[in-house]
Amino acid sequence: MADKVEFELVSPEKLLTSQPVDMVVVPGSEGDFGVLAGHSPMISTVRPGVIDVYEADRVVDRVFVAGGFAEVTETRCTVLAEEAIAVAEIDRGKVEQQIRDLGEDLEDAKSDDEKARVEAKIAVARAKLDATGATTH
Repeated sequence: MADKVEFELVSPEKLLTSQPVDMVVVPGSEGDFGVLAGHSPMISTVRPGVIDVYEADRVVDRVFVAGGFAEVTETRCTVLAEEAIAVAEIDRGKVEQQIRDLGEDLEDAKSDDEKARVEAKIAVARAKLDATGATTH
């Protein structure tokens, strides 16, 4: 098992997964990073995006995260996600409607703080659409 890294994904509600994997690729705030067994210890913020979980050379699981933190050690990668959902479970229609609704909220926003909160929600929703392949990069 020395060639595996223990991957844990935790949302505010529960532990979503805890399993040995060959590699996990995390959307870090400064770029995606891959974690293999023996990785140097680090902590990173996580931007909205997709975590890819690998067995051998193929992706076996894809999970959208809305942000959070990742802690990496030589044997483990733990992601504390603000929100997490399997990419296959994302309903594109609902996300597109959410973006339209948030656009209206943005127009109605009275303060800069309120605008910033709505813009952050829009960014997460757009990242969800990107995860489904609905938009191009």
